[in-house]
Amino acid sequence: MTADRRRIILRLAWPIIGGMTSQNILNLIDIAMVGRLGAAALAGVGLAGFLNFMAVGAIMGLSAGVQATSARRVGEGRDDESAVPLNNGLLLALAAGLPLSILLWWFAPMIVATLVDDPAVVGEGTAYWQGRLVGVVAIGANFCFRGFWSGVGHTQVYLRTLVTTHILNVPISYCLIFGKLGLPELGALGAGIGTSLAVWIGTGIYLTVAWRHAQRRGFLHERGQPGDFARLIRLALPNSLQQSLFAAGFAVLFWMIGQVGTPELAVSTVLINVMLVAILPAIGFGLAAGTLAGQSLGRKDADDAQRWAWDVIRIGCLWLALLGLPMCVVPRLLLGVFLDEAALVELGKIPLQLFGVGLIIDGAGIILMQALLGVGASRSVMFVAVGLQWLLFLPVVYVLGPILQYGLIAIWLAMFVWRGLQTGLFIWLWQRGGWRHSRV
Repeated sequence: MTADRRRIILRLAWPIIGGMTSQNILNLIDIAMVGRLGAAALAGVGLAGFLNFMAVGAIMGLSAGVQATSARRVGEGRDDESAVPLNNGLLLALAAGLPLSILLWWFAPMIVATLVDDPAVVGEGTAYWQGRLVGVVAIGANFCFRGFWSGVGHTQVYLRTLVTTHILNVPISYCLIFGKLGLPELGALGAGIGTSLAVWIGTGIYLTVAWRHAQRRGFLHERGQPGDFARLIRLALPNSLQQSLFAAGFAVLFWMIGQVGTPELAVSTVLINVMLVAILPAIGFGLAAGTLAGQSLGRKDADDAQRWAWDVIRIGCLWLALLGLPMCVVPRLLLGVFLDEAALVELGKIPLQLFGVGLIIDGAGIILMQALLGVGASRSVMFVAVGLQWLLFLPVVYVLGPILQYGLIAIWLAMFVWRGLQTGLFIWLWQRGGWRHSRV
């Protein structure tokens, strides 16, 4: 790998990683603040967070469709049409997100009560989720903007927007959770509302920046070709289904862990949120790989597209190894930031170490998954990701957890195997090369 290729990868990846890191650090700050409200609030927010992830998953796939199409247009030399996928994506985010958020807000109490028996957890989880549902449309729009700016190679816009948003969100959520500066003390509901307000602020920033700098690319005034809208739906739908089922799978996982016990559910909330922060470099590097591979395909150079993914993996896995090291060496210290009780810290120690050990393997799979999405192979990604999660991982966890009561260590061992198998299949798909002939 040449120094020029290394610089190109880092220039694209670091802003994405920085932006996503700020987003998930914000989630961890929310978890840390809510954790002071007790185990029931922490468990409820953890469950509701994945229910919300499932809800927005229906429109998160728009990001992959916008990125793949915008990157291909840049590679083809059609820069003046590169914002057309963004225009279409924003319309779809509004058309799908608004009725979805209203419907789920109405049924939220019933859905949460179906997944957990503890009344205190139901109350906290419902309140938090309803607060988050206010921001569903904005989340969909923001994912479209992320796909566009990544596809055209200006990922620094994503970084600046998210960091600004999250700097504002921390004090807003804090004041709403604990009733500061004359605001009502809303607890878990305040955490949900504060995050939604921050997301809408981000949407406003994205719109302003795009209006100033993306009109020459067709933003809000170029309709494109008749088939562009259908093409975006075709690319986005498999990824949206995958994201929704992935989040639904974690909601089911939370339900299964809840059958083992409320302490296990509270610890799992922390473990999974730490996991989501740790894999951010893989997602950021993967989005860079998707952009670079997609632009290479636009130039009709499939061999170069294939090389980009492996170059990105070489750089990304080094950083993942550095992130996994403290999880293996000082797991109690990391868990103690979020958990007050020594027994809960001890409960999460070995599962966190297991994740730290497997982070490089998992990260390589995530990079290849994003690369496959970037070249338009969203259907293959969906089949692998959904099939392994629902047909292998969740049935095994049900046996190990609710039936045999083997606890968190057994559940995280099953997760370790699941993610390793997924990486192996993504490597096979990438090397097989069927994506070389995808049309975007």
